[in-house]
Amino acid sequence: MDFNDIERLMDDFKKSEIRELEITTDGFHIHLSKNETPFLPVREKAEQPAITAVEEDLPSAPKDIKVEGKFIKSPMVGSVYLQPKPDQEPYVTVGSHVHKGDVVCIIEAMKMMTEIKSDQEGIVTEVLVENEDLVEFDQPLFKVVRG
Repeated sequence: MDFNDIERLMDDFKKSEIRELEITTDGFHIHLSKNETPFLPVREKAEQPAITAVEEDLPSAPKDIKVEGKFIKSPMVGSVYLQPKPDQEPYVTVGSHVHKGDVVCIIEAMKMMTEIKSDQEGIVTEVLVENEDLVEFDQPLFKVVRG
């Protein structure tokens, strides 16, 4: 499948009533979803601990410091945008109070913009990414403490 085929597939998917689509063929895999929480097949869930192990090796959090709070993590790979438009204020900043379902950023993947919503309530204590950074699946984006 070349890039043009993928673009056509995404356009057709966007126009259709289908909520979720997954294709795997000869070393190629794509998963498209219009759902807020996409279905993850069992094999993908089994792969997640390996990703978590890599995150633990990141130098951003020293091992001897107790990490308090929880993280809002990226549900996908793509470019993160912290504000709706370049000339507008960020969705959240350090000190912002977020509720479950609040939009905290947008991630662009293959020209599709996806609003990332908070899965918890609390106060943002750290913004762990810069605007337009490339982010990985399950990468921490924001640190939130109950408040």
